[in-house]
Amino acid sequence: MKLKKWETALAAALSLTFLCGAALAGEQSELSDKIIRLHVVANSDSPEDQAIKLEARDSVLASLGPILDGARGADEAARRTIANLGAIEDAAKSAVPSGTEVRAELTSEYFPTREYETFSLPAGRYTSLRVTLGQGAGQNWWCVVFPPLCAPDSGEGIGDLLTDGEVALITEEDAGCVVKFKAIELIGRIRNWLGAD
Repeated sequence: MKLKKWETALAAALSLTFLCGAALAGEQSELSDKIIRLHVVANSDSPEDQAIKLEARDSVLASLGPILDGARGADEAARRTIANLGAIEDAAKSAVPSGTEVRAELTSEYFPTREYETFSLPAGRYTSLRVTLGQGAGQNWWCVVFPPLCAPDSGEGIGDLLTDGEVALITEEDAGCVVKFKAIELIGRIRNWLGAD
């Protein structure tokens, strides 16, 4: 059976798309292995709970500074975080009303593409320090705590932890990053839907 020109072109385009997608997914996976994200989930969407979420975030970020200072990689940062989950919960509890349940855990979560003021992260599965306040039914807040990209001095020393290509990818120095991120997000959603992650 002989294929028509358009069928051959379509097959070639699909093959190229899947190859590029696999390469992009690999790029995201390598990056995610070096990053720990902070995910703070509010009790509810009420203005009061959203304000409390931001106060808890600030307390958690302040507590993480000494915990993660000097960590030489995401594995070491993860070990330090796990060893200090109680202290992290206590930091969050200091910002919430008395009696409010706070849960902190280090887990793996799927995140969509996220653009911050000075950098962007492609969609994918990342190690996450998830801090849930109360019912955890409200809007959330997230950023990167390792390397420390949430803090006011964020970005200092990340060149020691990420490759030049990874820094260029997240800081949008690569003009094609938006297209790449959308492709990575599409592939990630399909993989997540299929349960391949």
